[in-house]
Amino acid sequence: KQLVLELIPAPEPSFDNFVVGANQEARNALLDVVLQRPPAAVLYLWGVSGSGKSHSLYAVASSLKQSIVTATSLAAHRNDALSDAQMETPIIVVDDVERLDDAAQVALFNAINQRAQQDGSCVVVAGHAAPRDLPLRPELASRLGSGLSFQLHPLTDSEKAAALNAHATSRGFSLREEVTSYLLRHSRRDMTSLIAMLDALDQYSLETGREITLPLLKQISQPSLV
Repeated sequence: KQLVLELIPAPEPSFDNFVVGANQEARNALLDVVLQRPPAAVLYLWGVSGSGKSHSLYAVASSLKQSIVTATSLAAHRNDALSDAQMETPIIVVDDVERLDDAAQVALFNAINQRAQQDGSCVVVAGHAAPRDLPLRPELASRLGSGLSFQLHPLTDSEKAAALNAHATSRGFSLREEVTSYLLRHSRRDMTSLIAMLDALDQYSLETGREITLPLLKQISQPSLV
């Protein structure tokens, strides 16, 4: 029997479902980019897995109705560095910069230099470490460090709990503390997955007419016996 969670897609990353925590300054800078008044030619985000780097980039790209450059997407297009279409956009969004090959690194370096001369243009980049610690061409690492750099910090459990309660309130129900605690202990800990699980729980509650409780959560989060 397929779990309810598997039937409900995770919400698309956006600024509306980006829980800020200690990252308000970075969020403000990203919103300025979307408004095409970037605070610098390069905006670099870094942090551990789950800190919100990719979510932030996808929120920017979605707002601008464009795609994100990744090592995977480049490989899918025969790795021709950055396409002409991407190079012509005022904003370029690049994730997992440490995975770019040499040709893509050169193209990104050139794109940064180009946008430094253009008002309203910016390159938004994310990586797993500070620019000086990235395994990149020295000139690219230097360029990434020349703009604004923000270390993103994962949410604390109390911040995640507050975010889950706020999301539940927005959907018209209250969340018991034991349900929140179970979600934080037994579910994937990134906010996108937690919110998706909460939405699944709410939908299943509506479909079955049962109150949102810990037993109901356990029922949809554990494999059913057939």
